[in-house]
Amino acid sequence: MEPAPQNGPIGIFDSGIGGLSVAAAIAEILPDERLLYVADNARAPYGPQSAKSILAYSREITRHLIGQGAKLIVVACNTATSIAIDQLRRDFPEMPFVGLEPAVKPAASGETIGVLATRATLASPRYLVLKEKYLGGKTVREDPCVGLVPIIEAEATGSPRLREKLNSILHPLVNDGVDTLVLGCTHYPMVKADIQAVAGHGVRVIDPSPAAARQVKRRLEEAGILAEPGAQRIAHDFLATGDGRALQRTLLGLPALNRHRRLLVPNVQLS
Repeated sequence: MEPAPQNGPIGIFDSGIGGLSVAAAIAEILPDERLLYVADNARAPYGPQSAKSILAYSREITRHLIGQGAKLIVVACNTATSIAIDQLRRDFPEMPFVGLEPAVKPAASGETIGVLATRATLASPRYLVLKEKYLGGKTVREDPCVGLVPIIEAEATGSPRLREKLNSILHPLVNDGVDTLVLGCTHYPMVKADIQAVAGHGVRVIDPSPAAARQVKRRLEEAGILAEPGAQRIAHDFLATGDGRALQRTLLGLPALNRHRRLLVPNVQLS
């Protein structure tokens, strides 16, 4: 694999719109970078699927992003990170990767921590190691949030169905004394305001997207491949393996991304 040029795009992928929370954070602190985003919504959600399938999807998307000249790839999906990123680094050793993991380290200042993540993430060795390292001795409550991702994909924030689902997830956690919530899936920051409203303002809600964006910046700086300021026209491309309407709707609410949007292509064939 030839090294990508300095002004190549940052590749980002997720099972759907969730990774846009990470993409927006990257665009805010790296305004001279181009982004190439793949939403694999034709095969979403990833959470209930086998590790073998998720690894296969992640490899296929990675090959596509490399073929499009990506200089760094963000696995903007907690489930894919927990299952696939180590193997991706072995398979593509010249490509820098940044993954998303539950932000348990900053949650350690709390007393009773709630972790919202998919079943696959909660069962992954990566998460279990992080939990033991940073939350050992803490009271930890976990919820796999079954059915939440499809609702976020399908509906706008504040919808009655979304609020009903969040009530069923969060009220038991709050009643158990949770004072800190970790958003362990990139879809969840898309509805952070709804989560905060249901949990109450006495509960701290931790969004991992800003920290992931800072890590992207560090990796680009270390590799010497930050885009030159003003050297290129900023144009972000968004691809969906399925319907593009959820991407379209979500981008309209993310001006950091939408003002430089060039393409939004649905039903993309990756191979």
